[in-house]
Amino acid sequence: MKKSLALVSLLAVLAAAGCGSGDAGANTLSFLGPEDPKTFQPVIDGFEAKHPGVEIAYTQIPFDQLNSTLQQRLAAEDETIDVYTVDQPRVSALAARGFLLDLSDWKERVKQAALPAQYDVNEFRGKLWSVPIWTSDQFLFYNKTLLKRAGVTPPSSDPAERWTWERTVEAGKQAQARGGAQWALIPEQIEQYYQLQSLPESLGGGSGITGADMLTPALTTDGWLKAMTWYRDLFAGGLAPRGVGSFQTSPLFTEGKVAFFAGGPWDVGTFGAAGDLDWGVAPYPYFEGGKQVTPTGSWSWGINPASKKQRLAREFLEYAALDPEGNLLTTKASPIIPANRAAFEKYVPTLDALAGEKSRGAGAILTYDADHTAVARPRSVGYIQFEDIMTKTFADIRNGADPKTRLEQAAREATTAWAQLR
Repeated sequence: MKKSLALVSLLAVLAAAGCGSGDAGANTLSFLGPEDPKTFQPVIDGFEAKHPGVEIAYTQIPFDQLNSTLQQRLAAEDETIDVYTVDQPRVSALAARGFLLDLSDWKERVKQAALPAQYDVNEFRGKLWSVPIWTSDQFLFYNKTLLKRAGVTPPSSDPAERWTWERTVEAGKQAQARGGAQWALIPEQIEQYYQLQSLPESLGGGSGITGADMLTPALTTDGWLKAMTWYRDLFAGGLAPRGVGSFQTSPLFTEGKVAFFAGGPWDVGTFGAAGDLDWGVAPYPYFEGGKQVTPTGSWSWGINPASKKQRLAREFLEYAALDPEGNLLTTKASPIIPANRAAFEKYVPTLDALAGEKSRGAGAILTYDADHTAVARPRSVGYIQFEDIMTKTFADIRNGADPKTRLEQAAREATTAWAQLR
């Protein structure tokens, strides 16, 4: 079975590499990304309706193969890619290698249209290289039944009453002791930098990257050490499970085994469909005495400089990112947050109503966090290497490694990996 799946994935990549070749019509735009085609069909339909005779040919590349596929084809100046999705922390690396078209003439338009944290992530060395399509946030979901059994009053959905991580853990322990919860607290992306960055950031530890060129590791600060000690203790104390990977955690919540679950807006739809599960949503926690920080960031879109259809590609990006109608259509098939401010304001009520009373308050949390607590991942040409290093670091600490020793090791690994980029 594994060999068959691997062969299918390989054939998909090879097919994508050959698609949209030179015989594509002048009005056919090639668009690559990792999402299911159904996700982008509404915005494609909307754009094609406004541009009769134009066709957007979308090709899905498996997420774990997208970056390598793009690197190979863009390095070869493959002109059959016109538009492609860009994981926002990778903008700097792609721009530095000449893989993105300069869109700096749109700077002011994008600043005006995008949510506050969604502009800077698209800049590198003073120029704009991509446009934001989506953003994200994290919530604290809770199981009402488990908390009620334990005599715990659930957290409020009001951002002004945001709980601390310390309070959340204590309530989770009570749910384990008296409410029948198997697990106290689980982060959805259990070993991913996207979600865990907020822990040291809340304690003043920074992103882990510093320096004028953002190629100096800063992983041994007090904030990082305290955050990773707390993170290790979460698993060592039996409050969260080992042996479960990122995005494999939500079933534990839907099965009623988890008191508190830190997850994204996409979980609202998933949990809303979970039968009789009684749950609620609250703001993402922070550390006592620390700063309120919430994860953010998602996908932007960019244009291949080798494309022969740059004018049409710009029109497609303009519709999907700067036109509220188009940006809202990118979220129609999936509960993903639009990055365009006007589209965001129309989207918020739909998320609030998605799971009825259970999801009520999610919109107010989204709105507050977008303006006050959202912190994006760092902009560095070395982010790709950094993310890989940190995923392994989090895994080791989660499994019992000494935080100080492992963070020091990660800093050495980053220094070595970045030496060639200076």
